[in-house]
Parts: sequence; structure tokens; C-alpha cells
Amino acid sequence: MTVKNICCLGAGYVGGPTCCIIAQQCPEIKVTVVDKSADRIAAWNSEDLPIYEPGLMEVVSQCRGRNLVFSTDIEAAIRSADLIFICVNTPTKTFGMGQGKAADLKFVELAARMIAETAEEGSGLKIVVEKSTVPVRAAESIGNILRHNIKPGVSYQILSNPEFLAEGSAVEDLLSPDRVLIGGEETDAGRSAISALADVYLNWVPKDRIITMNTWSSELSKLAANAFLAQRISSINSMSAVCEATGADVSEVAEAIGRDTRIGPKFLKASVGFGGSCFQKDILNLVYISECLNLPEVAEYWSQVVSFNTFQRSRFSRRIIECLFNTVTDKKICILGFAFKKNTGDTRESAAIYISRHLMEEGANLSIYDPKVSKGQVRIDLEDSENPERFDKLVSCHLDPYTAASEAHAVVICTEWDEFLTLDYKRMYESMRKPAFLFDGRKMLDHEQLGKIGFHVETIGRRLNRRNIERTWN
Repeated sequence: MTVKNICCLGAGYVGGPTCCIIAQQCPEIKVTVVDKSADRIAAWNSEDLPIYEPGLMEVVSQCRGRNLVFSTDIEAAIRSADLIFICVNTPTKTFGMGQGKAADLKFVELAARMIAETAEEGSGLKIVVEKSTVPVRAAESIGNILRHNIKPGVSYQILSNPEFLAEGSAVEDLLSPDRVLIGGEETDAGRSAISALADVYLNWVPKDRIITMNTWSSELSKLAANAFLAQRISSINSMSAVCEATGADVSEVAEAIGRDTRIGPKFLKASVGFGGSCFQKDILNLVYISECLNLPEVAEYWSQVVSFNTFQRSRFSRRIIECLFNTVTDKKICILGFAFKKNTGDTRESAAIYISRHLMEEGANLSIYDPKVSKGQVRIDLEDSENPERFDKLVSCHLDPYTAASEAHAVVICTEWDEFLTLDYKRMYESMRKPAFLFDGRKMLDHEQLGKIGFHVETIGRRLNRRNIERTWN
């Protein structure tokens, strides 16, 4: 089977960039990205895309109107497609069985039912590909829905093709992936469907980077990859606490560890903790799966990775308060960076949210600057529904970092934006209240130079501004 028409259900962080790259690399394939949100589709059809990714606008401009279409006509796209990506949201459940851990698959189920209802009789084989992060055996659930609502002359093959995109580098990750996983049934029909999807990727991905396997292995590999990466971050952050207590430098420790070829240097940068849409959600999903499989020790092991991430955030917040003479009430705190990482406007599970909430609880006035996060998004993340006026009282958002820092008691770096490396910190220091504190939650600045300017500097995994370190041995 040769794929000629692709439909993508969901125009978010996964479906949008993925299908834009497919359209660019496969000009002979028509790619239609559909979504129920008219506003989101309108944004994809404008010069102001709904997500920020370096290089994405150039790809969209090249392909839009040629073989890349953004539409709200979901039914028409499904009918004409021979391959359908399911790229809908899979949030953590907020109620019922598995609350707080299990993935909520209601949107996946709705997508599957829409495919079954919309596919026309006699339309032949449709390959349905789960692209969203889903728990193990979700493809089986999709298959059950489709096959129990099948129409004459229609058949389905369900594949798992998890995404491994890092926000901020999604275009590069798609163009040069470490690997592409495709899982399917171990039957002739299943292998044929796998081959059809592999042929799409072979337009730009080397054959040795396309790995085929059974469906369950593909689904679990996605959860496992994110869990292992998050574990590394929590592991080095646990060392950062020890470093601060002893006088060791976590950057030096990370370099020593990373030189071990069995470990390697990636994801060993200490910080205020990991964020984003995947790590915490996927680990909690893995915890829930382990509990359901009656593996409590496995569940507890992975839950500790999330618990330590929460501890790292609260530990940093407490340190800010302690340094500011144990009170931040009515003090102005400048938050530089609100996205969970640089090169994205995504704030999901951002450390800045948790730090800001903690400081607000203590009565601090927050002055926030982020180059890609709007005031509206900050309001969504910080506003208390029971006391909405508190946001306007305690939070201000700025379009300029120097304005944000003016008259502040402290500056807190929460996101590693490159522009923060080149700010005029002397100018910033002169506009602040004294003593002026700077808390580098990303270990990205020249702390010695900041100290010479006059800042009292605090960072992750290293003790500064202390000549004498007491060590107590038990």
C-alpha cells in the first residue's frame, strides 16, 4: 500500500509539527491537519502560529497551500485519508479510577469513534496510527472500537508510532530523529501496514533508524524513555542538595559522572526541576500501570522520581524566602522566564508556576517577564478561581526584563532563555532594592561577575557567599 492522503486528528504540539515536516519531506502526499478548535486552525493558517518552535514557520510557509492543509472539516479529512494520525490530548485523569496518575483516554476514544462513524462503506483499508502518548494496550482499545463499529468494505490496521519531540527543538528532532518506532500486529496485514508507514519516513529518515516492533513494546518504550530521562534529572538534582550542604559543586560532579561512558553527559544539568507536558504525566501513568499490574514496589520507585521533582521546586522556593530574611511579604520578586524551558511558550508543569505560587502564598509581589509567554497564560496558571482579584494585586507582567526588575528585592531565573545571558545585570542591579539578590535556578550565569557587581547570588548545587563551611560527620 502506498500512502497518498494523511489526516491528522489534533493540531497541537504533536500533530502540528509532525505533519508539517511530513508535508515538507513528502510533497507527493497530501497532509490535512484537523481540529475542532476553529481558533487553533485559524492560527495555523496565519502568520502567528498557535505554538512557537524555531524554524516551524518557515516549514509551514513552504508547504501550506501546496500539500499541507489546516481545516475544521474533520469528516472530509477522515473520508479521504488512507492513513490517520491520532494526535489528541491525553491528560492525567482528575477524577475517578486512577485519579492523578492514569491517562484520560476520552479524546482518544472519541477520535476512534469518529473514524468509525465517518469512514464510508467500501473505502478499503485505513491505517490508524496512535501518535499521542498513551498507556500500554491503548492501541488494542482503539482497535476494539473500530472493529465493533465496522462498515462493509472497510478494514483497519492500528499502529503505534510514539513521538520523541523535545519542545524547543521539535523541527530538528523530526528532521533528524534518533529513532522512529513503529509498532503493529505480528500478522501479514500488520507488517504490511508497518511497511506503509515506514515508507513515509524513509523519504528522509535513514532505514537503520526506523525500528519496528510489536504494538505493546512501542507504547511502553515511549513511557520508559521519558521516565528514564526524568529519573536522571531527579538524580542529579538530589546530588545538588548534597552539594549545597557540603560545599561541592554539582556542575563539577555532573562532569565527572558524565565522563563515564556507561552514563554519558546528557540530562545531568541540575536545575529547579523538570517540567513540560510529558515527563510527570508519563511517569504517573507508568506508576498507575504498575499498580494495576500488582507491582507496588515498581510503582513506588517511579513515584519517587516525581516526588523528588516536587521537593526540588519547594526547596528552591524556601531558599528564596530564607535568604530574604525569612519574609517576602510585600516584597517585589522579579521572575525571569515562565515557560518550562527555553524556545517554547509552553508553561505546562513549569517550575516557575510552582515557585510563583509558593511566593504568592507568602505575600510576595511578582513581576514576571518571559519573551514567549503571554499575560493571559500567566493568569491561567496563577489565578485562584476562588480569589481572582489576588492575581491583579500580586502579579504584574512585563514586556521588558529591566522594567520587571526595577525596584525588585530579588531576581529569580526560572527559564534558561539565551537572552538572559546577555542582559545588562549592572543596569538591573542599580535599579533594584539593596541588598539585591539573584537566584539562578538554571545555573546559567557568571556568578563571580554578578558578585562583583554587588548581587548576593544563590544557585542550584553550589554554596556561594560563604567562606567557612561547617561539616558535621555522624
